[in-house]
Amino acid sequence: MNKHALAASTLSSALGLALAMVSAPAQAQATKDAGATPQVVKDNMARMEKGKLEKCYGINAVAKNDCAEGAHSCAGQATQARDAKSFVLLPAGDCSKIQGG
Repeated sequence: MNKHALAASTLSSALGLALAMVSAPAQAQATKDAGATPQVVKDNMARMEKGKLEKCYGINAVAKNDCAEGAHSCAGQATQARDAKSFVLLPAGDCSKIQGG
């Protein structure tokens, strides 16, 4: 390998590493933001506390859930009715009155 090819290769590698180091913090921030709580979840939890509501699992209709635990990202995304991981918000005490709730 001649001197010019070696120098070009070294320079190219150094430039690539420098660009990777600059973009790493931006990628870390994007990953951090992706794991943040969606606004709809925050709104539902605030509504739950304000209106004395409770989570009632397993009584939702397709795409009519308020949220879910680990099944999908949140409201309106239930793909099946009566999904055990999806819940709807109901007035406190009403869930125990519903069959399957």
